[in-house]
Amino acid sequence: MKITKIAAVFLALAFNGKISAQETEKKLAIKDADDQFPIANVLVKYNHGNSHTHSGTDGSFSIPAASLPDTLVISRQGYDEVKWVVTNDEDKNKVIFLQHKPYQISEVAINHSSFLSAITKVDLNKFPVNSAQDLLRKVPGLFIAQHAGGGKAEQLFLRGFDADHGTDVSVNVDGMPVNIVSHAHGQGYSDLHFVIPETVNNIDFGKGAYYMDRGDFNTAGYVDFQTYNGLKNSMVKLEGGSFNSKRVLGMFNILHDDTGRKNAYIAAEYNYTDGPFDVKQNFNRVNIFGKYNQWITDKDYFNIQFSTFNSSWNASGQIPERAVDEGIIGRWGSIDPTEGGKTSRTNLQMNFKHIISDSEQIDAMAFYSKYNFNLYSDFTFYLKDQDHGDEIQQTDGRNIYGAEVKYTKSFTLGNSSLNWISGIGLRNDDINTLQLNHVYHRDLLLDRKADVNGTETNLHAYSGLIWKTGKWTINPALRVDHFIFNMHNLLEPEQLPSGQSKEATRISPKLNFSYAQNDNIMWFLKTGMGFHSNDLRVVVPNPDQKTLPYSIGGDFGVRLHPFKSLIITPALWYMYLQQEFVYVGDDAVVEPSRKSRRFGADLGVRFQPLENFYLNADINYSHARFIEEEKGKDYVPLAPVVTSTGSVNWDFLHGFSLGLQYRYLGCRPAVEDNSIKTKAYFVNDLMLSYNRQKWGANIQVNNLFNVNWNEAQFATETQLKGEAEPITDLTYTPGSPFGVRVGVYYKF
Repeated sequence: MKITKIAAVFLALAFNGKISAQETEKKLAIKDADDQFPIANVLVKYNHGNSHTHSGTDGSFSIPAASLPDTLVISRQGYDEVKWVVTNDEDKNKVIFLQHKPYQISEVAINHSSFLSAITKVDLNKFPVNSAQDLLRKVPGLFIAQHAGGGKAEQLFLRGFDADHGTDVSVNVDGMPVNIVSHAHGQGYSDLHFVIPETVNNIDFGKGAYYMDRGDFNTAGYVDFQTYNGLKNSMVKLEGGSFNSKRVLGMFNILHDDTGRKNAYIAAEYNYTDGPFDVKQNFNRVNIFGKYNQWITDKDYFNIQFSTFNSSWNASGQIPERAVDEGIIGRWGSIDPTEGGKTSRTNLQMNFKHIISDSEQIDAMAFYSKYNFNLYSDFTFYLKDQDHGDEIQQTDGRNIYGAEVKYTKSFTLGNSSLNWISGIGLRNDDINTLQLNHVYHRDLLLDRKADVNGTETNLHAYSGLIWKTGKWTINPALRVDHFIFNMHNLLEPEQLPSGQSKEATRISPKLNFSYAQNDNIMWFLKTGMGFHSNDLRVVVPNPDQKTLPYSIGGDFGVRLHPFKSLIITPALWYMYLQQEFVYVGDDAVVEPSRKSRRFGADLGVRFQPLENFYLNADINYSHARFIEEEKGKDYVPLAPVVTSTGSVNWDFLHGFSLGLQYRYLGCRPAVEDNSIKTKAYFVNDLMLSYNRQKWGANIQVNNLFNVNWNEAQFATETQLKGEAEPITDLTYTPGSPFGVRVGVYYKF
């Protein structure tokens, strides 16, 4: 195509918004039969199969009227193929609806942008989940640990990072950030327990920091849980099992109007368990979720959703290994039986989509969250206070506001295509309570160690191109984040009556390549910079500390689909991090540390030799070291070395399903010189279920072989009552023993 012709096309797009279809063309549109969303990039063969085109952003496509009458062959990965007879006598604006296929490995396209979410969709369908922990375990390469009675956010491991509760993993739900900045317990704290697992339709994820629309905490990777837009049925589910565990779930289809293209539903969940510990966990959690969405016109879509949860629990904490070995307490005992806490979060989110033309659209999102947190922990016991003990209280109360607008425009350039994506957004955390207190048995305040309030604002913008030419896809992008920190130290108001502030900016370039050798092999190279923000209590009083330490890294790998039933995804990766965060058990905080370097390898396998038999496995290796440290004393504490998760699922006898899943975490260095190591573990869970159209039942066996395993493990300096000197050894939370849970559900 000549340059002048290209310029003419660009001018027409810019000033007219679209190129009008000539009268010699027939225009049709393709939409999803379930949620009524337009489907882009659908392959349409016409002219008796001799020619083809693709649908645009708004799902529309045009074919020459001269080729009619004709039978169109319409296909897209994940949907049933449709043959559609069309003549000149039909309505000009005909809509064709496509139905989803059951997700199978054979339906996953390795060279499609939705590849990663497609394989997790298969995993979700083959092995359903019933807890927030199960949801996180569905992310390939992500490993988790729980160590506070089920109420605290999970500890996350990814790409050689002990990311604590989210410091280096960006977690989102429907695009709304879950990570909480400058949190009372840890930077980037991500409590996902407000999500009802049965409302999750799919999981989008990515490893590394190569994504323009992901900002703070996206160093090791990101996870975005996407909920259903509507329900086909209402459902009630009852579950109960070992340790006096109970769960009640209700999902109610309030509105399902195909004609008006409206959907609304509400879901509610209640959880309770005593847990296996000597001190009953008395874990209570209530969740409510509601969602409404509507296509206002063919071009305008609106969604509003609401969620809230409230949780309280007792925790037996992390116990010293020597206390169990010496018989001071049993494996399920506790040194301080008054640990525990309560937390709540309420979210309101709105989304709006406007399709400007068949080549451009605008997506907007806004959210508000009200958050409260109150945690009692005792990590060191009698190290600091021989009389009252070292129990601490961490409190956090804040309001979070955020919004983002994204603009997408597509261009066709001869034999190539170009997508331009840009966005701007903001997030503001209005922190009214942020405390660290020394307390006795929750009730008596002994010393207020920290008490601040303030605001933290993040303004961001990004822009990037996705250029597809021949077998190549090239994706350059640039992201800019600006942070404004304001803090008021309430313990020293006379010294800083107006508070303190600091600002910082981080520029994060990205450049990704992929080469589709054929339908069965795709090579990729991803490069980019990311960052995690530091806590305002660190960066504001200490101007010499890094405010937005950056990461830089790359992935090189291949996606292999040698035959329909098998997908293999090996990759090599490298990452440099400007500043680590290291867990400090004495004060129950994470604090900035030194530079580090990581490299490793990932291998994912998805195998479905029969339609009713499915196997998956993810194996990950990482090597993490501090830079500029003496060899042998440069280990990054708690950084995972080898992790692996997987499952096998067999559907049989017209409704029965049997699934076995495993997780393995190898031993890790617990201190910088590797003199103390955590213990490896290998745990299996079994699920037997029976599903009919209207009802079903399941039996879940956790820790099938009843192995003794330590879930969360730390090397901590502690002192027990009666000990003359403190001792540094492993402290741990024992992993759950053999347990059985039974559930039944009914759809109506």
